[in-house]
Amino acid sequence: MSFFGFGQSVEVEIVLSDAESRKRAEHKTEDGKKEKYFLFYDGETVSGKVSLALKHPNKRLEHQGIKIEFIGQIELYYDRGNHHEFVSLVKDLARPGEITQSQAFDFEFTHVEKPYESYTGQNVKLRYFLRATISRRLNDVVKEMDIVVHTLSTYPELNSSIKMEVGIEDCLHIEFEYNKSKYHLKDVIVGKIYFLLVRIKIKHMEIDIIKRETTGTGPNVYHENDTIAKYEIMDGAPVRGESIPIRLFLAGYELTPTMRDINKKFSVRYYLNLVLIDEEERRYFKQQEVVLWRKGDIVRKSMSHQAAIASQRFEGTTSLGEVRTPSQLSDNNCRQ
Repeated sequence: MSFFGFGQSVEVEIVLSDAESRKRAEHKTEDGKKEKYFLFYDGETVSGKVSLALKHPNKRLEHQGIKIEFIGQIELYYDRGNHHEFVSLVKDLARPGEITQSQAFDFEFTHVEKPYESYTGQNVKLRYFLRATISRRLNDVVKEMDIVVHTLSTYPELNSSIKMEVGIEDCLHIEFEYNKSKYHLKDVIVGKIYFLLVRIKIKHMEIDIIKRETTGTGPNVYHENDTIAKYEIMDGAPVRGESIPIRLFLAGYELTPTMRDINKKFSVRYYLNLVLIDEEERRYFKQQEVVLWRKGDIVRKSMSHQAAIASQRFEGTTSLGEVRTPSQLSDNNCRQ
């Protein structure tokens, strides 16, 4: 970044100390494009240097101080004037004075708390960034560098299956089950659908993954539903007693971990939406919330061993959970 004034200009650059070895991750920007940023996790140290390169070596640059900040903030698109900061760290690099030659300043933010995952949604953005500032009497010189933070979770101790009976009285009665209620982002959803009563001429059935973003509080709550995936289960009419398997791979879709009441500003939840369409194009659906979590790419052997034991214990369980009272599918009453 350049600042022009009094015949002097300066280029400001932020360079991380482990830039060559640190992993990068793709992250969606506000305009929907994907860009790669340096990837950090909660508790990691953020260090590097701020380099100042003067364009004209024979001229000085006066300033009122130089600092660098590490900031985590939430921006609601309907309230862009207010940035809600949940992390704000400052390091002073230089006292007021003047710069007569190009130089660099080292900085280090030790074991920085990064409690939330980076997120760019329909109505909200959660971002982490470094901001270097050269304070000037007229205009400050500012350089920002975004980073991406991923939050990792361990294998859930409790991960019961989901089993429900749903139906429309005297028209349709189905039972569906999913093997788990919590899935990591590279997981596979495995399930089955049983048709116990079919008096509707169904021609198509699918499962949708719905992302629901909720922003604001009280009367100013906004909900945005986004269909992430559509998975066709069946094309044609089922018969009583038929069982249809489900196997949905999550790795191919753009998903984030479930986020609940992040800094009391927004939430992101995911639902499996079972959709049935009859020959008259009437739609019947039933939603079930599932929890998504991010698993680390590199897992210690002990953790991997514990996860394997937990997985075997889960797979060996015969109980599929409590069967709930049949509930009505969402649609008008079916016609005979």
